[in-house]
Amino acid sequence: MNNFTFSSPTNVIFGKGTEQDVGKYVKALGNKVLLHYGGGSIKRNGLYDVVVKSLQDAGVEIVELGGVVPNPRYSKIKEGALLCRKENVDVVLAVGGGSVIDSAKGIAAATLIEEEEDFWDDYIMKKRRPVKALPIGVVLTLPAAGSETNRGIVITNDQTQFKRSLGSDHMIPKFAIINPEYHYSLPNYQTACGSADIIAHLLERYFTHTTNVDFSDRLLEASLRTMIHVAPLALKNPEDYNLRAEIAWCGTIAHNGILGKGRVEDWGTHSLQHELGAIYDITHGEGLAIMFPAWMKYVWKENPKRFVQFATRVWNVDYAVEKEEEIILEGIRRMEVFFKDLGLATRLSELNIDDSKFEEMAKKMLLGKETEGNFKKMTVEDAVNIYKLAL
Repeated sequence: MNNFTFSSPTNVIFGKGTEQDVGKYVKALGNKVLLHYGGGSIKRNGLYDVVVKSLQDAGVEIVELGGVVPNPRYSKIKEGALLCRKENVDVVLAVGGGSVIDSAKGIAAATLIEEEEDFWDDYIMKKRRPVKALPIGVVLTLPAAGSETNRGIVITNDQTQFKRSLGSDHMIPKFAIINPEYHYSLPNYQTACGSADIIAHLLERYFTHTTNVDFSDRLLEASLRTMIHVAPLALKNPEDYNLRAEIAWCGTIAHNGILGKGRVEDWGTHSLQHELGAIYDITHGEGLAIMFPAWMKYVWKENPKRFVQFATRVWNVDYAVEKEEEIILEGIRRMEVFFKDLGLATRLSELNIDDSKFEEMAKKMLLGKETEGNFKKMTVEDAVNIYKLAL
């Protein structure tokens, strides 16, 4: 196990009715809030009215900015930062899923950069971490990204079609309110994509060459097995509170950092998917459901022992199978079937994506560096080959 430090400063308020206290938590951070949300689902399910009333009752002045879309755009961050400066906003409140939260984090950081700086060029592209940001709060409506308690964002530049990530401790939300009752109305497709995203966060940490990490291996395996069990049940029983609660809490823990401590994480598959999302604007979770099996088929020979462990511990592949390769490929096959059963695509061709952009995506992924990922350090050629396997 490697050395590490760990801090998780977000105050998580979990359970029924917790959204009614959002005004109290915002008021502790400031008097004027940017209320940031997506396409209007929070107005249809009543959450918007609850949040606004709580903020007003607490004496918090509200400035609104809606319109966040999946694969959140840099243009919205620029718009939000200008609005926050103009209105002297103290706090940014994200009411939504990962796209809204990442957009809110970007706004919170971009608001406080120097006037001559550009948040995309000077921070996101250069991986220069912001040293300050407005305080951020979250009311989570879609468990998936885990952005409610972590330090990262993933943003798409709508002009250049680059999709990039950035992390800073200053972008960690101060609080996150999670009421699984507001997840009942999620369409099955969003629940499925969110579940695939959560599973992908676990897999990025699971596939490592770091040895003597059995404790975190077991935690990751338990989390994976939980998602494999509850996600299909939630599709059949969308208003089962306990199922929604399991997914929501697993989504938070999967990506708040604790499960990857002491081990080298990979993140190559996310990089492959980011290029797909930037060009084709596909849903992140579904893109991961496509790319992870392809990545696994390409890299398993780097560490067959770990893939056997994955197949047997997570997917219950029988050790009695004679050949190691058969065990591994059966584990990958079972994962593909699982994603299909959730209603997700597992091939790029199912989304009408051909091979015409593979070289472009691979080169953009490797821009400014020689390799990507850690389990297998991928070159441009490797990335193209994995995209081909995903066809």
